[in-house]
Amino acid sequence: MSEVQDLSGRKAVVTGAARGIGRAIAERLERAGASIVAIDRPGQMDDLPKAWQAIGIDLAEEGAGAALASVAAAHAQVDILVANAGVVPPWRGVAEIDRAEWQRVMAINTWAVAAALGAFVPSLSRSAHASAILMASIAGYKAHPKQVLYTASKHAVIGIMRCAALDLGAQGIRVNALAPGPVATDALLARLDARHAGGGPATDAALRALAHETALGRMASEEDVANAAHFLASDASAGMTGAVLPVEAGLA
Repeated sequence: MSEVQDLSGRKAVVTGAARGIGRAIAERLERAGASIVAIDRPGQMDDLPKAWQAIGIDLAEEGAGAALASVAAAHAQVDILVANAGVVPPWRGVAEIDRAEWQRVMAINTWAVAAALGAFVPSLSRSAHASAILMASIAGYKAHPKQVLYTASKHAVIGIMRCAALDLGAQGIRVNALAPGPVATDALLARLDARHAGGGPATDAALRALAHETALGRMASEEDVANAAHFLASDASAGMTGAVLPVEAGLA
């Protein structure tokens, strides 16, 4: 491993760490030497590695901000924050939006991202290698039909990242965003299955179509996203802040 990507002795906090991309990122950072504080919904973390500190917080709940602040106060120094937790709502057009669904998704995908970053600013400011990574999406700069809520939320994440990079740069905290394309997580497969049940294409056919649209002829993987997160967490990206790093195999 390159010395600039060695994370030995550093502490990483990862939200949404129990499964999918968040789990892959936490595992990648641990392999690079970081200790892991994993935050996810209560009851979702029974199979996490014993070396990880597992903390149950439902980021959609009213008390999530206070809970995040409490966790941050217990960790005097944090070197890496990955604000990964998010939710993808069902496909809906702009004429079909639901107020309660909108508020819940925005609470998790935008408010919780900003709240996690804000809570850990004091801890990050004590690190000589502070890096915050916010999980955006290609939906943060590329629109898709019937995804108005998700698209709006990920556009907002990029806005949060750009403002935070300007706010926190003087404290030595770098803030960047990852923008994955479609990744065959359990969550994506479940959505494709549901769409197929409603008359859409078969899941395998949908995955092949997504792969065919990319320059590399395959979809990006959880490992691809985790490797990009490792880069942004490490000193290899020490000159980067306020940037969006796409991981989509050439889809966009």
